[in-house]
Amino acid sequence: MPSRYTDEEIMADIMNRLMRRGCWGSRYLPIDTLVNWLSKKIKRDGKRIKKLIKEMVKDGYLLVHKGGRTISLNPALNKEIIGYINESLKV
Repeated sequence: MPSRYTDEEIMADIMNRLMRRGCWGSRYLPIDTLVNWLSKKIKRDGKRIKKLIKEMVKDGYLLVHKGGRTISLNPALNKEIIGYINESLKV
């Protein structure tokens, strides 16, 4: 990926990382871990990543677990999520 990321590329990368780890429904990943992985490449120390995660939760693509500390992909939007990843990342 290029050195400057668009919001769509970051959201697709977040979803892709969760999908590769099988984090659908009740299997989840800590938000801090995800932010640490991505903040090495993306500027503003994770603030932008956390903002995009909140936006994806509001849109229904991500589910929140354990009091907002962990997230997973919404299995009800399986086809939309996979299509978005393929379109955005050209996988």
